[in-house]
Amino acid sequence: MEVLQTNLIYCIPALGLIGILVMISKSVWVSKQDAGDAKMQELAGYIADGAMAFLKAEWKVLSIFVLFAAALLAYSGSIHEVNGREIHSSWIISIAFVIGAVFSATAGYIGMKVATKANVRTTQAARSSLKKALKVSFTGGTVMGLGVAGLAVLGLGGLFIVFLSLFADLGANTVKTAIEVLTGFSLGAESIALFARVGGGIYTKAADVGADLVGKVEAGIPEDDVRNPATIADNVGDNVGDVAGMGADLFGSYVATILATMVLGQEIIAIDNFGGLSPILLPMVICGLGIVFSIVGTWFVTIKGEDSNVQTALNLGNWSSIAITAIASFFVVKWMLPDVLVLRGYEFTSINVFYAIMVGLVVGTIMSLITEYFTAMGKNPVDSIVQQSSTGHATNIISGLSVGMKSTVVPILTLAAGIMLSYHFAGLYGVAIAAAGMMATTAMQLAIDAFGPIADNAGGIAEMSQLPPEVRERTDNLDAVGNTTAATGKGFAIASAALTSLALFAAFVGIAGITAIDIYKAPVLAGLFVGGMIPFIFSALCIQAVGKAAMDMVNEVRRQFREIPGIMEYQAKPEYEKCVAISTKASIREMLMPGAVALITPILVGFIFGPEVLGGLLAGVTVSGVLMGIFQSNAGGAWDNAKKSFEKGILINEAMHYKGSEPHKASVTGDTVGDPFKDTSGPSMNILIKLMSIVSLVIAPYIAVPTSTLAETTHTEQHMQVHQASATVNNKNCSHTCSPEEMKAAKSEGKVCTMPSNAAQSRFSTESKKACCEKPGIKDRFK
Repeated sequence: MEVLQTNLIYCIPALGLIGILVMISKSVWVSKQDAGDAKMQELAGYIADGAMAFLKAEWKVLSIFVLFAAALLAYSGSIHEVNGREIHSSWIISIAFVIGAVFSATAGYIGMKVATKANVRTTQAARSSLKKALKVSFTGGTVMGLGVAGLAVLGLGGLFIVFLSLFADLGANTVKTAIEVLTGFSLGAESIALFARVGGGIYTKAADVGADLVGKVEAGIPEDDVRNPATIADNVGDNVGDVAGMGADLFGSYVATILATMVLGQEIIAIDNFGGLSPILLPMVICGLGIVFSIVGTWFVTIKGEDSNVQTALNLGNWSSIAITAIASFFVVKWMLPDVLVLRGYEFTSINVFYAIMVGLVVGTIMSLITEYFTAMGKNPVDSIVQQSSTGHATNIISGLSVGMKSTVVPILTLAAGIMLSYHFAGLYGVAIAAAGMMATTAMQLAIDAFGPIADNAGGIAEMSQLPPEVRERTDNLDAVGNTTAATGKGFAIASAALTSLALFAAFVGIAGITAIDIYKAPVLAGLFVGGMIPFIFSALCIQAVGKAAMDMVNEVRRQFREIPGIMEYQAKPEYEKCVAISTKASIREMLMPGAVALITPILVGFIFGPEVLGGLLAGVTVSGVLMGIFQSNAGGAWDNAKKSFEKGILINEAMHYKGSEPHKASVTGDTVGDPFKDTSGPSMNILIKLMSIVSLVIAPYIAVPTSTLAETTHTEQHMQVHQASATVNNKNCSHTCSPEEMKAAKSEGKVCTMPSNAAQSRFSTESKKACCEKPGIKDRFK
C-alpha cells in the first residue's frame, strides 16, 4: 500500500494507457471482421473517403486558429504581474493548449476511423444475425469511448506530472502554476470540440435535410437509396458529426470536468499521504478507474436472439459500470482523503465527498432515464407526436416543440437537487466531484452513444447495396435504439456541463478576486441578460448555417435528377462527390461565426467591463444554455423516432399507416426540423457554456480586482481552520497560536503556520494542535 501511495500520481496516466491498449485490441478485432461483397466495400469506401476529406479540410482551418491562439497564450503566459497582483502562469500554457487541441482532434479521428470500418462490417454481420451485428457495432463504439477517455486521462495525468517537475523551483506556487498552465490543455480541447461539433453538425444535417426533402418527400424513394446523390454525403455526415464531432465534444467535457475539480481541489489544504495533493488527484483517479470499470461493463452488452431487447442490453452494461464505479469510489475516497477538509471556510469530511460522488452518479442516471422516456419509440411523448402527424405537418411540429419544452422540467429539477445536495455534502468541491463522478464512466457512455451512428451507416449501406429486407430490419432495430442512446448521451453531457460550469464558475470567482456577483448592479444585470441571449444567437447561427447548406444540397440533388438521365432507373450513377463537396465547404465556412461568439465574447466583456460583469454573463449563458440544450436535443430525438415509428406501421385513429402515407410525410417534415436541433445546435450547448467558462478562467488573473482586505482575511481564516495541511509537520511544537502576521510571513517563504479551528481541534492530539508546518519541495512529495 505504501508503494501505491508513493507512486499513485504515476498510476493515473497508466490507467489512461490501459484504455488505449484495450482500444487498439478492439480496433484490430473490428478490422478483421468480414467487410462484405465488392459493392458494399465500394460504398463504404466512398463514405470513408468523404469523411477523411472533411477532416483534412477542417484541420487545415483549425490549425491556423490553434497557432494564432497559442501565440496569444504564450504572450499572456509571459506576464507575471498585473496591477500589483502576481500571476502564476507560464508561456508553456501555449504548449498545453496545442497538445489539448491535438488530443481532441485525435479523439475524433480515432472514432471516425473505426466507425467507417465498423459500418460495412455491421451490415455484413446483420446478414447473419442481430446478435452479431450488435457485437460489431458496439465494439466499434467501444473503440471510440476508450480512445476518448484514455487520451484524456493520459494527457491530464502525464502533463500534470511534467508541470510539477518543471515548476518545482517555485516552492509554494508549484501546484498553483502547474494547474494554471494545465487549463491550456482544457482550453485547446474545448476549442477544437466546439468547431468539430458545430462543423460536423452542419455537415451531417445539410446532407440529411437535402437527402430527405428531395429523395423521400419529392422523389418518393426510400431513405439511403443509392439513386439519391446526397445519400453518401448523408452517411459521411453521420461519421463527421455524430462520431468525430461527438468524440471531440466528450473529450473536451471529460477534461473540463476533471480540471474544474482540480482547480478547486488546489484550494483545499489537506493532511494526507500524498503531499497534500489528494483533493487534486482524486478526480483523475476516479475517472482513470472508470475506464477500467467501463471495460468491465462492455462484457454485459450482449443479446441471445432476434427477439432480444437491444436497449436492455446496453442499459445493463451502462448500469453495471456505474454500480462498480460507485462501490470503488467509497474505498478510494476513504483511502486518499483525510478525515476533514476545508474549502473557502466550508468544512466537510471525506465520507461527504463520497456522498457527493454518489449524487453525481444518480443525477447522470436519472438524466439518462428521463431522456430515454422523452425520445424512445413506444413511449407517450413520441406516440403523441405520431398521433398528431395524422392532422398534418403543422400539428406534428407543434407536438414536437411541446415535447421538447416539457422535457426540460424534470431534468432541471434533478440538476437543481443535485447541485444543492452535492454542495450540502462537500461545498463547491462537492459540486465539482459530483460532475467528475458522473463523467467517470464516459468510456461506456460514449461506446453506447457511438454505436448509434455506426448502426445508422450500416442500414444505409444495406439499402444502397439492395440487400434482403431482413438485413435492413436488423440494422433499423439497432438504429432506432441508437437514436435513443444518442439522445440520452446528449442529456448526460448537458447535465455534466451544468455541474462542471458551476465548478469552473466558482474557480473563476476565486481567481478573479471577487467575493460575490451582485445582480442588483445594473452592469451585472445587463451581463446576465446578454449571457442568456448568447445560446439563442449561437443556435440561430447553427440552424441558419444548416438551412443555407441544405438549400444548396437540395438544388444540387434536384439538378442531378433533372440533368442526368437514367438515375431513377439505376442506369446512371449519381455524382456523389459534388454533394460531399457542398457539405464540406458549407460546414467549414459556417462554423467560424458560432465559434467566434463563444471565444471572443467573454474576452471582450471581461477586459472592458471587469470580472463581476463577466460573472453575470457566465451565469446567464449557463442557465439559458442548459435549457436550450435539453429542449433541442430531446425535441429532435423525439421527432426522429416518431418518423421511424412508421417503418413497421403505426395505428392512428383505428387505421394503419406506413411509410409513404400522409402522416409519415408530416413526420418526415418534423424530423427535418429536428435534425439541426438534435445534431447541431443542441449538443453544442454543453461545449458553449464550458468553453466560455474556461476562457473566463484563463483570463481571470489578468482582469482580477486588487486583493481586498476581506479576501485576505478569509484566506487567513481558512489556514487557521485547516491543520498542518499540505505539509510535513516540523516537530518544533510551537508554544503559541500563529498570528495572521506570522502566517503571511511564513507563506511568503513557502511555509504554512497553522492553528486548527475549534471544530477541528478535537480531532487532533495536543502535540499537533500547535505547530509550524513547512511545505516540502515538489521532489519530496512522492518520496
